[in-house]
Amino acid sequence: MKVFLADDSAMIRDRVAAMLATRAMDVVGEAETPQASIEGILAAQPDVVVLDVQLEGGTGLQVLRAVREQEPGIAFVVFSNNAGPAYRKRYLGEGAERFLDKTTEFDQLVTAVELASHHTH
Repeated sequence: MKVFLADDSAMIRDRVAAMLATRAMDVVGEAETPQASIEGILAAQPDVVVLDVQLEGGTGLQVLRAVREQEPGIAFVVFSNNAGPAYRKRYLGEGAERFLDKTTEFDQLVTAVELASHHTH
């Protein structure tokens, strides 16, 4: 399974990549800005994108909308500290498969990515 990480924190990206590697998931790209994320995702064609709400210079919503418009088969798991009900509702409403809170649901990320991959293509 191919996974792309869109998060403004290199520490979080490294930690998530290490978690996914234990389950034979390949991280095919990483980015910290909306534009770099969109370009990277479209180039790498991952099965699942792990997406933060707050990116460097923009939001994950920009990425979600742009990618879903061009590649609706790519699944998104939103993984953020901004996990209030309004954020959850907006991202799930825009087509994200799952929305996890980094502070309380970190350990559920690998399972969420696995489940989201079954909804792709």
